[in-house]
Amino acid sequence: MGKGKTSRRKLSAETALAGLAFPLVDSAIEQAREIAREPSVEGLHQLRTTMRSLQSLWWFYRPLTGAGEYTQRRSTFKSIANAAGRARDYDILLEMLRLRKQNTAVLAPEIQAIREAAMEAGRGVLSPLGMQALLRQTLWQTSASLAARQNQRPLRAFADARVAKSERQLRKLIEQAVRAKKPDFAAFHDVRKAGKKTRYLLELLGPVLSGNHQKTLARLKKSLKSLGDLNDVVASERLLLENPSLLSAIGKPGKVCHWFEKERQRRLSASAYLLRKDWR
Repeated sequence: MGKGKTSRRKLSAETALAGLAFPLVDSAIEQAREIAREPSVEGLHQLRTTMRSLQSLWWFYRPLTGAGEYTQRRSTFKSIANAAGRARDYDILLEMLRLRKQNTAVLAPEIQAIREAAMEAGRGVLSPLGMQALLRQTLWQTSASLAARQNQRPLRAFADARVAKSERQLRKLIEQAVRAKKPDFAAFHDVRKAGKKTRYLLELLGPVLSGNHQKTLARLKKSLKSLGDLNDVVASERLLLENPSLLSAIGKPGKVCHWFEKERQRRLSASAYLLRKDWR
């Protein structure tokens, strides 16, 4: 094992925050710069993922920072993730329509115009300079506050306990989702959010955790892929219903809506089957 991993294990939970969070903050700032130059599908996705990782990290530290600090910081990270997500949702809508073999030539300009409006609305939140100041100040404040605490906790023991709690929460939500007689998207969405939190924690804290979590991580990635596919359909269906001009521009909109409904049910059933098979 390299010296970096060994030294990280010897850190206290309180002093480890900077080392865990700074790479994520630096990535978010660079991703914001890339989006300012070219708001690509992948760039928006990467920024949203980074902000969700930061949300998970602040959940990890919630017992040390307090609920108020966690709620405030989570709101900050979520607002950035949502600003990136609103634009990307229109890219996913186009992908869904192409999957249906829908001719998107007539829709692409309208969708692009709405996407650009979403980008413009979120430009202040996604400003690289603004994000740099906000995220670095947030990190410095929280890191300094934790480092000043007395009776600091060993990182490994704290990490084991928090990840175990995250996994218990996830399994409880999975049980609730798969027990239902009829698959419910809201329940599966809760599973997806809890699964992402657990995945990001395992990826961030893997070197300091006791035991080997690679099997759990592989299973999580598989489940999250299925749940993400389901979410793409639901989000795209919602966008169409929220934008009547787009729906009316589609030839035979009733058939398109019917296809989305059938695809949603198919992916709900697929996710339910996968969760039952892999997690029960």
